[in-house]
Amino acid sequence: MSEPDQPLKLTLYVAGQTPKSLAAIRNLERICAEHMPGKYQVEVVDLRQRPQLAREHNIVAIPTLVRALPVPVQKIIGDLSDQEKVLVHLKVEG
Repeated sequence: MSEPDQPLKLTLYVAGQTPKSLAAIRNLERICAEHMPGKYQVEVVDLRQRPQLAREHNIVAIPTLVRALPVPVQKIIGDLSDQEKVLVHLKVEG
């Protein structure tokens, strides 16, 4: 069970400096700053540098955002340009 004030633990899996990867990073930064200031932890993982993590974490498409905490784990595939979809999946009020 998660605590109510527990920050969201997010991991964004990207592949280098592709336009979709860069867009996903920008969109995630914007969404977090606007809707969850100070209530999140973000790690960006470049699968070109650490390809073994794709198999270990069941990443089948990139970019993929994984919300590890609070449980249950949620995955969002894409460049995160649909802000409302991202907020619904992260269970954050928009």
